[in-house]
Amino acid sequence: MSSSTTAERPLDIAIVGAGIVGLALGIGLSHRNINVKVYEQAGDFSGFYGGIGFSPNAVRCMNLLQPQLVDAQRKTATPSGDPKNPMDWMVYIDAYDHSAASASGEEPELFRLYTGHRGFEGCIRAQFHEEMLKLLPDGALIMNKRMHRIEDGPTNDKVRLHFLDGSVAEADAVIGCDGIKSHTRTLILGDNHPACLPSYTQLYALRGLVPMERAIQALGEYKARNRHIHLGPDCYVITIPVGHGSTLNVVAFVSDTNDWPATAKLTAPASRPDAVQPFQGFGPPVRGIINAVAHGSPTLDKWAIFDSVDHPSPTYARGRVCIAGDAAHAMAPHHGSGAGCGIEDSLALATVLVHAMEKTEVRATVGKADALRAAFATYSAVRQPRAQWMAESSRFLGDMLVGRNSVTGRDWEKCSRELYTRSHRIWDFDEQKMLLQLAEEYERVVTGEKAAV
Repeated sequence: MSSSTTAERPLDIAIVGAGIVGLALGIGLSHRNINVKVYEQAGDFSGFYGGIGFSPNAVRCMNLLQPQLVDAQRKTATPSGDPKNPMDWMVYIDAYDHSAASASGEEPELFRLYTGHRGFEGCIRAQFHEEMLKLLPDGALIMNKRMHRIEDGPTNDKVRLHFLDGSVAEADAVIGCDGIKSHTRTLILGDNHPACLPSYTQLYALRGLVPMERAIQALGEYKARNRHIHLGPDCYVITIPVGHGSTLNVVAFVSDTNDWPATAKLTAPASRPDAVQPFQGFGPPVRGIINAVAHGSPTLDKWAIFDSVDHPSPTYARGRVCIAGDAAHAMAPHHGSGAGCGIEDSLALATVLVHAMEKTEVRATVGKADALRAAFATYSAVRQPRAQWMAESSRFLGDMLVGRNSVTGRDWEKCSRELYTRSHRIWDFDEQKMLLQLAEEYERVVTGEKAAV
């Protein structure tokens, strides 16, 4: 971890959750001379496995949040194909083709999507997370702290965090980055609010990291070393090289007509026969890579895909407590932009909290507590429309890729058009416009509607 500065820091912010979004936010706030404490309920980060990628808009927001985040991302990212001349496309192929060519391992291309130079490169989540930890100030991360309740009274005193171990911490404000099952969200909305529980999207995923030598046996050299999305009825498989070409990240999505047995846990054990059965009608490449995933570890889990589409959170903030990332707007991974949306949240929060500091210092009529309430109300108002649309579009895309979307069906021209339009609405995000909107909305809230926040 980096050394913190000795300059006086005018705000103390508590962040609940040390995932990708919680760390990015902590790093961005510290970069702006805001004191942070990040409270993580786990005792270690052993669960931070699998792959992750960032869309071009997310990388731009990282650069604005703290440029060293981009260095960390580039350090751990793996280009598709030749690192000196990367293949900057997402290629969608027919993995269910039963022609004579399919028997030899060929899968006809259906359509492709250009991601921009070095766009959407994959990395191993744990490696990127480890690089992020190095950017957090010394002493900012506190492990084994499961948050129980938050006291944010009407006074201007500190907000108090109560943990299950009986300890108490204080901060000027609290930001929950505690994921899809966010306890902070429940504290904001109330126990019985429908948005407290995400909804099952009738898809589950099998995930695995396959050694590249084994992946090449299943897919062939070219497909193993370049991004591909293998499509078929009721299932699709993403294969992306990670680990600087040593490993293939495999995520296989399966359509599910059953309800998930319980929302308390988002994974369930899977037997190897159950894992491979949905892909029996696919061609040899997909069957081979699914077998590699199924037999590549002692245990195998099905990961339920939940999102916030059916019951979106009506607000991301209450008083001096707010939520970001999956805690605010859980989305399915089909756009690959869930973490990126959380990075956008982090940039928005870092920006509006700087405004809160400035108003506290410059305008004596606006105290620190009111400035923070206005900052979080502003963040919620600005971020909600885009984040919720992204969640809805991610569900749309997932249904499309398994062939159950009534708008596109299996019309590949329609699918390609929807993919292009929706992806570019995410990637072409105008982050500078968002920053201007945050400044204008904050000024309106803090000067004209202070009582409403």
